[in-house]
Order: sequence, then C-alpha cells, then structure tokens
Amino acid sequence: MNRKQIIGVVAATLIAATALPTQAANYVMDTSKAHAFIQFKISHLGYSWLLGRFNTFTGKFSYDEKNPAASKVEVDINVSSVDTNHAERDKHLRGSDFLDSNRYPKASFVGTGFKDVGSGKAKLMGNLTLRGITRPLTIAVSSIGHGKDPWGGYRRGFEGTTSFKLSDFGIKKNLGPASQTVELYLSIEGIRKK
Repeated sequence: MNRKQIIGVVAATLIAATALPTQAANYVMDTSKAHAFIQFKISHLGYSWLLGRFNTFTGKFSYDEKNPAASKVEVDINVSSVDTNHAERDKHLRGSDFLDSNRYPKASFVGTGFKDVGSGKAKLMGNLTLRGITRPLTIAVSSIGHGKDPWGGYRRGFEGTTSFKLSDFGIKKNLGPASQTVELYLSIEGIRKK
C-alpha cells in the first residue's frame, strides 16, 4: 500500500468515526444513599403548606450532552412510602381517599421527550401513572452538575418541578379550593453505569 492509499484509509476511518452517533450515558438514580428525592407540597386549607416525600423509589435515565433530545427517564415509586412526618396523616394518605396504595401500590413516570431550552434548562415530557390513571406531565428541569466522584464513579444531577390536579388522578377528596393542586420537587443524582 502506497502513501496515498494509507492516507486515504486513515482519512476514511476518521470520517467514519466522527460520523458515528455518540452513545448516551446511562445512569441509576442514587436512592440507596439518599442522593435522590421526590418531594411534594400542597396547600393546607389555603393557610399553610403541607410538605411530604416518597421514601422508596427507583429510577434510571440516559443522557447525551450532544443529543439531549434522546434522553430517557423511568421512575417507579412505592406510594406506601409516603412520609409527611405524621403517622396518622400518612395512613390517611395511603387510604382510598388519596393514594389507595392497597389497590395501586406503585406510581410511575416514563419520559416521552426532552427539550433543551438553553442555559442548563430543559422540559421533560412524559406520562405519570398514579392510582391506575395515566396522564401526560411536563417537568421543568435544571442541570445541577456532573463529574467524577471520590469513589471512582461519575455522577450527574438534575432538579425539576411540576404540578398536577388531584382530580386528574381520580382523587375526589375535597380539601377546599386552595388545595386542589400538588406541587412536586425532584432532586435526582444519578451514578453512571460502567
């Protein structure tokens, strides 16, 4: 093979390599070490905020900085793990008036689209399933940061906010006009799979 042929092969190899799509990195949400949170708040009669969280959930996501639109997210929530720091209230929330956890032990969110809007912000579209009802939901997402951790891994974090009406998921309990919408706050730290 002469010099021109060698240069041609090298050039073709480089062009082919740069033309290949980059692979999205896959992450597991760090719930075992409590570096991921799903929290909520709802107005209590219009006078204060009731705050709570779900203590048990799992999730994964994929993300590619060069192609954010290809991002994927899946989260499964054990609704019995609802925690408002008040045992009697939590028992009521697990009951048929609200989460009905005996009939519907799991809630889930599956992403259907991701739109980068610049400056580290994005819109994550997906379907939320709660009490056996599935509805579309959009989450306003902000990138927190990413990089190596002290244990030889690589992490990436996001936060997000969204809201929905109780009635959208068949919750008919009337808590008054100021208490019909739940606000969600998500803080997600993922560990990249090797």
